This record gives sequence, structure tokens and C-alpha cells, in this order.
Amino acid sequence: MGSFYILFAIFLWSSLGIVVRLSGIDVHVLIFYSVVTAIIVQGIILSGKNYRKEFPEFKLLKYPLILGAASFVNTFTYFYAFKRTTIANAVLTHYTAPVIVAFLAPVFLRERITRAIIISIVIASAGLLVMLNGFSFRAGEAAGITAGLISGFAYAAVVIFIRIYTHSFNPVVLAFFSNSVIAIILAPFVREFPANALWSFILMGIVHSTIAPILYFKGLRTVTASRTSVLGYLEPVAAIVFGVIFLNEVPGKGAIIGGVLIILSGYLTLKTGKQAYPSQSE
Repeated sequence: MGSFYILFAIFLWSSLGIVVRLSGIDVHVLIFYSVVTAIIVQGIILSGKNYRKEFPEFKLLKYPLILGAASFVNTFTYFYAFKRTTIANAVLTHYTAPVIVAFLAPVFLRERITRAIIISIVIASAGLLVMLNGFSFRAGEAAGITAGLISGFAYAAVVIFIRIYTHSFNPVVLAFFSNSVIAIILAPFVREFPANALWSFILMGIVHSTIAPILYFKGLRTVTASRTSVLGYLEPVAAIVFGVIFLNEVPGKGAIIGGVLIILSGYLTLKTGKQAYPSQSE
């Protein structure tokens, strides 16, 4: 049952690119109203007596606030990539994160780099080169690819941070404060309320930023971290399938080959058992 929870959460997250593209509005506006919706929903959940005692002490609030700042960079660049390039390109560049985590882990988590991890890094780099050679190099495509890579680095930072501090905070509390930081950062830049995109705010706030994380963490109670990480690599596959079905975006040969290499590198990294890499909680 735990694997089912995790797979369901991954399935929900994999549809993010479709919602971002179909919303038809600016990325910062979409993120702002989506996280506001999530804050309201999560606030209602946290108002229950079982959650009130989960709020951290004031001196510990800096940690979820830092997480919120990193999550903002991750979310904004990821969504921007969806807007400026194909679903496949955005997701596959974003999923360089596991290899980046492997590279950063010895520094921040004192984990040893093995031969398998080094091989994974080489394979992932080769995959990116193949993907880039397959692109048309239009200005918009280059911007989307770059944003996807930045989101991969930011997501890696989020993973490292969560691995250090997750034992100290309830997941719903972390999500609530993280979303609050994102809303505060974006509030000065939002001047409109596009009512035509209300469906996307509600959908993303409830499904992608509340239900999916809760399912994911519930699954983590019974499924090992390594198995969870491997299951997470179904997200880019499902996202590409969604792109084909809903947007008629058929990946080019270079993108397919490069994407396979990137996913293979992540699998090899996770197979070492040194990393516990969760999927994207927006």
C-alpha cells in the first residue's frame, strides 16, 4: 500500500507541466495564487488539535524559511522551463538533481563518492550533451533548458536541506511555511487576478501542493528510501507521456536518447543506496 501512495503522488506531480502550459498565464502569477490556495488548505489542516503541537519553536523557524527560499527558486525555474521549452526537455533537465545530490552529499552529508556515483555523473553529463545537440537552439528553447538545469540544482539543494532537517519538522508544517515564503516573495509582483485561470490555482494548490505531498510522506512510512527514490524516476516518464497526449509534444531523437542516459545515471546513483531522493513537491 505504501508503494501505491508514492506512485499516486508521483502520478499527480507528473501532470504539473500540462497544468502550467494550459493555464496560459505568467509563471509568477500562477505560482502565487497556487501557493496561496495551498496555504489556506494546509492552514485548515494544521488548525486541528493533532497538528497544533507540531509547530516549531520560534528559533527554529529559520530552517523552513530557508527551505521556502530554495523551493521558490526550484519552483519558479521549473515552471518557467515548462513555459519556454517542451515538457520532455523541462522534466529531463530538472531530473539532473539526483546526480547533483550525489555530488553534494559528501560535502553536506559526509557521504562518500563511489565509483558508481562518478560513472553516473559522467553518464548524466553525456545525456545533457546529447539532448542539447538535438535542439534547434532557438532563444526560447535555450532559456527553457537553462531554467530546467537551474531548477535541478535548486531541487538538489532542497533535497540536501530536507535530509538534514526533516526529522525535526512535520511535513505539513514544512510545506506550510515553505509556501508562505514563496507567497511573500511573489506578492509585490502580482497585480492581477486572472479569473479564467482559477481552475489551475485550485487544482495545483489542492492536488499538487497538498494531496500529493501528504500521500508521498504517508508512503514513506512503509517504503524504504532507496525504493522510493527509484519509484520517483517514473515522474519524468509519465510527464513526457502527458506531454505527448495533451500537447502533442513528441520528443526528438536527441531528447529521447539524452533523457534515457539521464534517467539511467539517476538509477545507478540511487542503486548505490547512498542517496534518499524524494520527488518534487511544488
